[in-house]
Amino acid sequence: MKAVFVLFDSLNRHLLGCYGGGRVPTPNFDRLSQRSVAFERHYVGSLPCMPARRDMLTGRLNFLHRSWGPLEPFDDAFPALLHRGAGVYSHLVTDHFHYWEDGGATYHNRYDSYEFVRGQEGDAWKAMVQPHWERLREMYHARQFAAGRRTYFARNAVNREFIKEEKDFPSVKCFAHGFDFLDRNREADGWLLQIECFDPHEPFHAPARFKKPFETGWNGPVRDWPRYGRVDELPAECEELRANYYAIMSMCDFLMGQLLDYFDRHDLWKDTALVVTTDHGFLLGEHDFWAKNRMNMYEEIVHIPLFIHDPRAPELAGTRTSALSQTIDIAPTFLDLFGLAPEPDMEGFSLLGMRRNEVRREGALFGYFGGAVNVTDGRYTYHRYPADLAAQEIYQYTVMPTHIFSFFTPEELSLASLSDGFAFTKGAKLLKVPVIERSPMYNNYGPGALLESDTRLYDLKTDPGQQNPLRNGPEEQRLLDLMTRLMRANDAPAEAFARLDLPRATAMA
Repeated sequence: MKAVFVLFDSLNRHLLGCYGGGRVPTPNFDRLSQRSVAFERHYVGSLPCMPARRDMLTGRLNFLHRSWGPLEPFDDAFPALLHRGAGVYSHLVTDHFHYWEDGGATYHNRYDSYEFVRGQEGDAWKAMVQPHWERLREMYHARQFAAGRRTYFARNAVNREFIKEEKDFPSVKCFAHGFDFLDRNREADGWLLQIECFDPHEPFHAPARFKKPFETGWNGPVRDWPRYGRVDELPAECEELRANYYAIMSMCDFLMGQLLDYFDRHDLWKDTALVVTTDHGFLLGEHDFWAKNRMNMYEEIVHIPLFIHDPRAPELAGTRTSALSQTIDIAPTFLDLFGLAPEPDMEGFSLLGMRRNEVRREGALFGYFGGAVNVTDGRYTYHRYPADLAAQEIYQYTVMPTHIFSFFTPEELSLASLSDGFAFTKGAKLLKVPVIERSPMYNNYGPGALLESDTRLYDLKTDPGQQNPLRNGPEEQRLLDLMTRLMRANDAPAEAFARLDLPRATAMA
């Protein structure tokens, strides 16, 4: 068996033509759907970026125990398991620079080899001690410019000085490296190639030819990086932001097409699996918000695309499945593709059975650390928040005390105690670190960042746009019971139940 895993970032399912989208032509994703099984009810688990990747690699949810952080010593990562259990060689090609920050630095080393393409977003890539700040200030909109060596905006402006031609764009380079791997290794057996693109994540910077079909007439400075939060821009500015997302999504479709052409040219369909998905979606003004992390977990963010081609089941090409799945199913699926069983600690299931509408789960649990706990059964979504986000008792459990950009502070660690751990930590004791408002994560991607905090229930059949929360006693209680059972199965800590006023039962402390 051979496998290619393509992972995009912030790819909106509802804009893909094969999922009903019409605003952005996506001929190659549509073509992919005819070569694979398209999953209709695939959901996220832990968010945002690195929590989602920890779910994918380990096959279990982490948002109830930990915010953004590295893989832990007790985590079972599927690339390492494939190597150990079946001699499978894994190679990662990525421009997702969060792997090289403090809060993600243990992921890429689980692969046998890796290539890192530089230059996305705030990647600390090119060294310019004294950039021409005044020229850059004129180029970029005031809301996405900052002078200074250590800000994301400034780093991005510097990086773009070195990304001029289409061949310079990081996602283009990622696919080029992927093709290089395939050229050298496609005749061999027993390998996994992961091509991972930061796009269409913001900033929405694409080659000009992809922007041309979506021109808005905007004549102001570069405006392709929306703030995380409520929409307060004028309509013309909103349209320009959306148009730039459409452009970068079109580039992703083009790159996907290049890979499909490669599969066609070398007839890889007969012996190579192909899995394509994303980590989460991105709001483009829906619900009066931009982005993610600040608002309720709406369908645009959490209901994501997934395509699977298995060369051993060619009869399934072009079919669709309504089985309820989520990101924690990725790891068991790759293990299954190569003949390995899931690890006992994995909560996910192999998607190979679910391709044929096999029902493996009653509900999918998802969330941000410190925010709501959310659940869906595929018909309803239920979002339960603590009574007071600012007053909740919550802890991080870790032996790898790093935030996204920094270590845990001495103040945070001075308040830590030692926990006996959980069933999945394999006997390891853990630091139990209380979340405080002065934590670097609190107002960035923790509970202090949230602008919405009211518990809600939605019926996706009658209200797919989630505009009218229900007050339905029986359905709410049913989903509350489902949420509680899934949290217990996750071995959620005692305070995770207390903060939501749920029965603890056998939860561990």
